Amino acid sequence: MIQKNNILKRTHKKPILWDAFFQQNDTQKPLVVFCHGYKGFKDWGAWDLVAKRFMEADLFFVKFNFSHNGGTMEQPIDFPDLEAFAENNYSKELDDLQDMINYLGSGENPYHSEIDPNNLILIGHSRGGGIVNIKASEEDRVSQVITWASVSDFGNRMGTEEEIQQWKKDGVKYVLNGRTKQQMPHHFQFYEDFKGNEERLTIKKAVITLTIPQLVIHAVDDPSVSYQDALQLNSWNPQSILLPIDNSDHVFGASHPWDKDELPETLEAVVTESIGFIKAF
Repeated sequence: MIQKNNILKRTHKKPILWDAFFQQNDTQKPLVVFCHGYKGFKDWGAWDLVAKRFMEADLFFVKFNFSHNGGTMEQPIDFPDLEAFAENNYSKELDDLQDMINYLGSGENPYHSEIDPNNLILIGHSRGGGIVNIKASEEDRVSQVITWASVSDFGNRMGTEEEIQQWKKDGVKYVLNGRTKQQMPHHFQFYEDFKGNEERLTIKKAVITLTIPQLVIHAVDDPSVSYQDALQLNSWNPQSILLPIDNSDHVFGASHPWDKDELPETLEAVVTESIGFIKAF
């Protein structure tokens, strides 16, 4: 069963749009929750094909848009709501993920009977990898964590001191989206939220406390997030497994839009390894 564009309504918060992919067979399945990255969204590229692969492995796979990722309930693809994007921050993404976990594990979820409440796996791509590592350290229900091309440090992505001071002066900074050609705004609250919650948002502090199975997958030649980030994540948790990917990129050969019926070879391998990791525990 594929249930697209479900809406999680929340009090005093923006709603969250989410998808569920699962075989409806009244058996409890491990719940896999996938978090997209920066300038990402749940319907990007080949993510639907990825979801189907997890579904075929009899896993309950959920992907969702972070509430301030720039999409809307009516237009979940790309970034029609740049004002929301400007108000996003790491704390909001962690809250979004927590609300999704709470909802999926509750009786309010109409598919609750299909989910094993004791088997929650988080997967995060790029910036989403940092989010799931932090959440895995603070949410006891998480049984495994997997990252694809994950960052290892949020702080070093804020810019130089001079750039930060200019950002503070202007109140906003812009990052060009090379694909959509939009100037993506970031209000200075993004930096203020990070500094105000820096201990919680330091990925290293989270990873060194992990006692659950951790898989780190990263392309050696990733042009967007250095392979050094994967080496750092792996070094902070001696029990983690590092899987380097040769001759690939930040999205393992995928792109947006993705019109083919099959996954790119490298992303197929990433999915296969991830499913194998989940099934091994």
